[in-house]
Amino acid sequence: MNKIIEKLELWKDVFLQNIPNLAIAMVVLAISYFASRGISSFVNKTIGSRIRQKSVRDLVSRFSSATIFLAGLYIAMTVMKFDGTLKTIISAAGVSGIVIGLALQGTLSNTISGIVLSFRKNLNIGNWVESTGYSGEVIDINLNYFVIKEADNNMVVIPNKTILESPFKNYSLTTKMRVAIECGVEYGVDLEKVEKLTKDTITENFNQKKIEKDVEFYYTEFGDSSINFLCRFWIDSENALEKLKAKSKAIIEIKKVFDAEGINIPFPMRTLEFAANNSLNIKKEAC
Repeated sequence: MNKIIEKLELWKDVFLQNIPNLAIAMVVLAISYFASRGISSFVNKTIGSRIRQKSVRDLVSRFSSATIFLAGLYIAMTVMKFDGTLKTIISAAGVSGIVIGLALQGTLSNTISGIVLSFRKNLNIGNWVESTGYSGEVIDINLNYFVIKEADNNMVVIPNKTILESPFKNYSLTTKMRVAIECGVEYGVDLEKVEKLTKDTITENFNQKKIEKDVEFYYTEFGDSSINFLCRFWIDSENALEKLKAKSKAIIEIKKVFDAEGINIPFPMRTLEFAANNSLNIKKEAC
């Protein structure tokens, strides 16, 4: 009983001696707590204009907040002379961190990739991109995955690491897109007339003067049944879907003009001939 009393008295003396240090430690913890909350709000507002992804903004702000609070905790434990205990905790945390890091290597890689993608100026939510065989509008850049909404309204979820390590095409970085039309006309037609009709049709339906680009027209080859050409023009668009619409409209208008002028677009035909002995001969020709 005497030993217990002596021990309690010793603890009382130690407690009384460390009251000033305890008070300082409590003040430091309180300051670090409120400072961490203030830093979290400040960082969230500061990077809000650069990072549209709420999950990434929250991660960055929480990391900043945790850093400030841990710094205050370190100072408080130093004031309380808990250096030995602090070193033990840090050592244990280091070993545990290595084990956890190895176990979650893929997840951490995607998380870091998501943060890097969020700070890229050439890739933002709302852009129309094409990567890894998929194209569509960027809907979300999360901490683990990248979401693309394709033209057919399907959602494609791609790991952030795959996007970061793969080349991608961002249609939204430019305000102009070039459309290419390939077609063929019969050999007996006036080629200069075809070129003029095609250029005039494109110019009438797509304002090339506004874009300050000229319609390009080139004959490319003597085909088996047609003389083929390539026509290229520009449209004012940032969306690949608009490119498809423009190409469709151009094909319709060119076909209308060719039909009105009697210009034939050859297409393959197959002729079946039955001889007197019921044998079958197959001839292929273009019309």
